[in-house]
Amino acid sequence: MSKVVVTTVLPDSGASDLLTIGAASDSVAISGDSLNVDTLQDAGGNTIFVSDGSGTITSKNSGFPGALKLISTATASGATNVSITSGIDSTYDVYCFKFINISPATDKQSFRIAFSTDSGSSYTAVCTTTFFEAGHDEADSWTALQYLTSEDVAQSYPVNLHREIGNGADECSSGELYLFAPSSTTYVKHFYSRGQVYSEDSPGVPYAYDDNSAGYVNTTSAVDAVQFTVASGNFDGIIKLYGISKS
Repeated sequence: MSKVVVTTVLPDSGASDLLTIGAASDSVAISGDSLNVDTLQDAGGNTIFVSDGSGTITSKNSGFPGALKLISTATASGATNVSITSGIDSTYDVYCFKFINISPATDKQSFRIAFSTDSGSSYTAVCTTTFFEAGHDEADSWTALQYLTSEDVAQSYPVNLHREIGNGADECSSGELYLFAPSSTTYVKHFYSRGQVYSEDSPGVPYAYDDNSAGYVNTTSAVDAVQFTVASGNFDGIIKLYGISKS
């Protein structure tokens, strides 16, 4: 086997310190301390990752754990609802919704989700859920850890995720929800949510709620759309949808 041994390999003086090895379609470009490749393989010829050349990894080795892939971002501004009718399909087994600064116009509102099996024509898929929370106020005078039957549902909709969100200038909630195998036509669709709420029980008494809601959409039809609302009025906030890669 032939071998080339060198101390230094330099590009042509007019190449601006860029060394290119191989044809344009499979080249390796080295510039300073940067190595630019579209396909990276190990010494055994196993592909570590493949990029499309525009910053998107099109495939990767199965040894990598699952990663979040941003699918869409919805920004609510005085919205009565936010409906997500695309991007929820069989591409991923797990979907994650991130809720950022959900702020209702009306005080003490619950943030809710409803599920659709007909691409958003209706959001009436029934659910059965549990709901519990921890609470603590800024004065350190009140704490709670409680199950709330008023917030759960049994074969109904919509599902409460965060409760009693304040409408003060600095009051809001944030959190996330995971939805599992929404495209399954064999099983019900499990989900769980956790959110942090900032509100005031009475003027000048702010508190934190750690709200936990979980359950299942009781259908074997594919869930392909969701809708977010508050119990009354409209709201501001950002809702991001991610898919978690299967490998």
